[in-house]
Amino acid sequence: MLGRHIEGLESFDVLLGDRPALTPTESLYQRMLAGDPDEAEEQAERYLADQPLSSYYDEVVLEALRLAANDILRGTLEAPRLERFIASMDELIHDLDERTDFPSETAEAEETEVEATADRQTSPNALAAGEEVGGDQLAPEWQTETPVLCIAGHGALDELAARMLAQLLGKHGLKARIVPHEAVSRTRIAALDVAGIAMMCISFINVGGSTARLRYLLRRLRGRQPTVRLLLGLWPAQDTEVVDSDLRRALGADFYVTSLREAVRTCLAEAYQAPRPQMRLVTAAQEAGQ
Repeated sequence: MLGRHIEGLESFDVLLGDRPALTPTESLYQRMLAGDPDEAEEQAERYLADQPLSSYYDEVVLEALRLAANDILRGTLEAPRLERFIASMDELIHDLDERTDFPSETAEAEETEVEATADRQTSPNALAAGEEVGGDQLAPEWQTETPVLCIAGHGALDELAARMLAQLLGKHGLKARIVPHEAVSRTRIAALDVAGIAMMCISFINVGGSTARLRYLLRRLRGRQPTVRLLLGLWPAQDTEVVDSDLRRALGADFYVTSLREAVRTCLAEAYQAPRPQMRLVTAAQEAGQ
């Protein structure tokens, strides 16, 4: 069909061909490549009618970033379209900043006690979704202007994920600063401002491949500030995704998460004046409360 090969005519391929309708992730990816953040925001509004912002980011936006990362690896996403994608995604994230991370009243009413219990078991020291941490509740090392550093693990796509995490943390009362990957390179890591930082969160779009880059990055960060806790976000979650104990030891982070929602919970658990959670792997199954 013509729509499979000409940008902008994909909808005709869906209507006249035998392909199924686009998923929310595919639709978002298409709109971002076309440089149409307004249409993407309209789709987001429909999704956010009964879901919190963190769910939209985890289930739709991070998946779209992975599609882009895969296309980059395959060499099918040329520089001009990638730049348009990044600019459009950046605009969408900015526009969604006015949204809260609360589920709708209807969704909250439908949450069962079993689901609520599962949430508490997943992160027992974290506050409820949407609840902010008060200044008098923060652990001493978190009572700074920006206690969290959100770092791009590799490139511009990781920086978009870091922006989403920082935005979500702010909605829960934790201010964060965003750092591009270039600022933590071998030649610039010594100049990294780590004053008042209690947690460094490294965002990495996980599309497989070597982990050497991550290992050396975490080693540099650990050397720059040995006392700061390191959280590694391997986005997005997959049911089959496993980070085994050998890999965790090799990478050297304190926390491993596969969703922005769990990253926020982990930071809240650390910031809240309560016993620190043990280092553990958060899988997609755990995120789903299974």
